[in-house]
Amino acid sequence: MTRCDSLPDYRPEPLHHLLGDEFFDVVESADFPRHVIRHRNDRWAERVGLNDLDDEGWIRHFGAFEPLPDNVPRPLALRYHGHQFRNYNPDLGDGRGFLFAQLRDPVDGRLLDLGTKGSGETPWSRGGDGRLTLKGGVREVLATAQLEALGVYTSKTFSLIETGESLIRGDEPSPTRSSVMVRLSHSHIRFGTFQRQAYLGREGNIRKLVDHSIAYYYPELAEVSSVERPASLLRAVVLASAELAAAWMAAGFVHGVLNTDNLNITGESFDYGPYRFLPKLDPGFTAAYFDQSGLYAYGRQPEAVAWNLQRLAEALLPIAERADLVSALEAYAESYSRAFRIAMMSRLGLDARSKRSSELRQDELIEGV
Repeated sequence: MTRCDSLPDYRPEPLHHLLGDEFFDVVESADFPRHVIRHRNDRWAERVGLNDLDDEGWIRHFGAFEPLPDNVPRPLALRYHGHQFRNYNPDLGDGRGFLFAQLRDPVDGRLLDLGTKGSGETPWSRGGDGRLTLKGGVREVLATAQLEALGVYTSKTFSLIETGESLIRGDEPSPTRSSVMVRLSHSHIRFGTFQRQAYLGREGNIRKLVDHSIAYYYPELAEVSSVERPASLLRAVVLASAELAAAWMAAGFVHGVLNTDNLNITGESFDYGPYRFLPKLDPGFTAAYFDQSGLYAYGRQPEAVAWNLQRLAEALLPIAERADLVSALEAYAESYSRAFRIAMMSRLGLDARSKRSSELRQDELIEGV
């Protein structure tokens, strides 16, 4: 077995702990009775320097969660709040997952997270068993593969291991098979991460979170003054989120649960529960059977993202001027329209005769500063 600390492209960089213990809880993985690899993403494993792990090593790290070399020493269940179907919930957090490792992408320099789903109970499980069904894990594999193929900026399903337990669920035939999944993501800092600190009145932690987000996810804003930093970060997130919403719409994708804890600061799509792809064009099509009002219907997704961005702005109000935050939010509509046009032209195989949306985002960031 090749040790991953000998791999030239494995670049561990654990940084989330720098935020302090008010942002996470140290937890332990469940002890599963069985480990059978059902999916390993060898393409992305090769990119981040973990492809030479044999099956035994893969299970040891991504099934039993032995720490990766020079990485996060113990799993961290992240703390956050969120609006769920526009009702504020202060009792959220990683209820069946944790941050397992962080590493630097050797190709484009991004800071990436390896986070779990179905890895056991945490202080935020709220009575749940902390497990993931095998069916749920396979659905996430399919979602991320399809979205990546369609050009949507999405998390990657890195690993899926069947774990040998029988689970009881109300939304699929039970008992059903269990699994544990590892997700490769560009940040686990959610809108709800900011909301929690604002709810608790911890202005110092909001500033710390802004500085951390700029340092490791938006370094192009590093020279922005402390006064301008919150609104500059918000503008960056607005532009990234507008591009994400446009990509979903062009792909005919319905996320299903666009709560503020399901959007992150990098504009990367993640966390696929009751998602669907459109069988035909229908703005009112919903993915979640419990979304009776159609709040997160396909055609309402851009509006849902805009609403969530407003909640992020509210969380920044204690440390920023309202007018600056409003100005940042006003960039959403035009940015979404432009990104949607480019995404649709690309989906149709046509030349949009414009800059790529990522370049547009960079130009708008510079103009905003």
